[in-house]
Amino acid sequence: MGPNVAKLLNSAPEMYGVGREEILTRLRAGSNFEQLGVGQRFGIEREGSNLKLFDTKSGVTEVVPRLAEVEADVQDLVEGHMQTMLGVRFLASEYSTGPVHAGRIDSLGIDENGAPVIVEYKRGIDAGVINQGLFYMAWLLDHRDTFRHLVRDRLGAHVAAQVLWSAPRLICVAGDFTRYDIHAVREHRHAIDLVRYRYFGGEHFGLETVASFPGRAAARKSGSRTRGTAKVQQTAAKEEAMAELAAAVDEVLLGFGDDLTKVSNQTYTAYRRMQNYACLVPPKKAKLLVYLKADPATVDLVPGFARDVTGLGHHGTGDLELTLQTERDLERAADYFRQSYTLA
Repeated sequence: MGPNVAKLLNSAPEMYGVGREEILTRLRAGSNFEQLGVGQRFGIEREGSNLKLFDTKSGVTEVVPRLAEVEADVQDLVEGHMQTMLGVRFLASEYSTGPVHAGRIDSLGIDENGAPVIVEYKRGIDAGVINQGLFYMAWLLDHRDTFRHLVRDRLGAHVAAQVLWSAPRLICVAGDFTRYDIHAVREHRHAIDLVRYRYFGGEHFGLETVASFPGRAAARKSGSRTRGTAKVQQTAAKEEAMAELAAAVDEVLLGFGDDLTKVSNQTYTAYRRMQNYACLVPPKKAKLLVYLKADPATVDLVPGFARDVTGLGHHGTGDLELTLQTERDLERAADYFRQSYTLA
């Protein structure tokens, strides 16, 4: 038995919910670590996955990560703090899909952009978590009025009237995922987030986004060219310049990491990891407005460029507002974008 096999057999049952006998059976049948779907997550196949946490209060003691005792522990913790952890407002737990469909959705919520969210939990690795979530997604899309009524009862009629059905999401929270899971979500038309959890000792809980894909959105039709008087053409030229600036902002906001997705509604486009880190409002006259997750108290507030909008109504999410009018403004905004990205 090689050292990698011994390492996997000794640690996988506790860390990944995969039994020794199951691993041995698959290895004898000719599976390799990659096919097992746990080796790469254990740092055997994938570089950089052996992140360690140390307690430095008195000396240096490693805090060993562990899985939950039961799946319900993870569900209860996340549901109790869903907005903080996932950027999702909690609506219902163990939601019944009725006697015909005969299902029970672990958690239902609505995200900060108004999109419906299904959250499914698994203690360890479970090949069925994505398919199970998509099964519930199909039910949800066929029962939109039921969901709207739930939102209205929990959050009010105003929120219920603005549900973003073009971008429903499935969030899978599990001990780990295989590369086949990651490939599967790339190919699907719905937005899916795969989130790995770990407990660290008795006081810390960690979430890590393994994969986040926005789904396959329909292509937008291009608008027709503007013709007319000199004044109309001048207005069109300004609009075109702002559209080019907006495209540049879009490129920068998506350029911070591969874990970013964006979702648009009628009033803004949100850029998110697990939560929104920036919201871009469509151009108005000769300026763009970007709202960021960054704390206004921790950045330089420049009159005419960056201001604190905490408590002020605006489209999108975030308490820091940037006003962009030129490419120079976009260059100045880069550090603000980066700080917001690290917080999402």
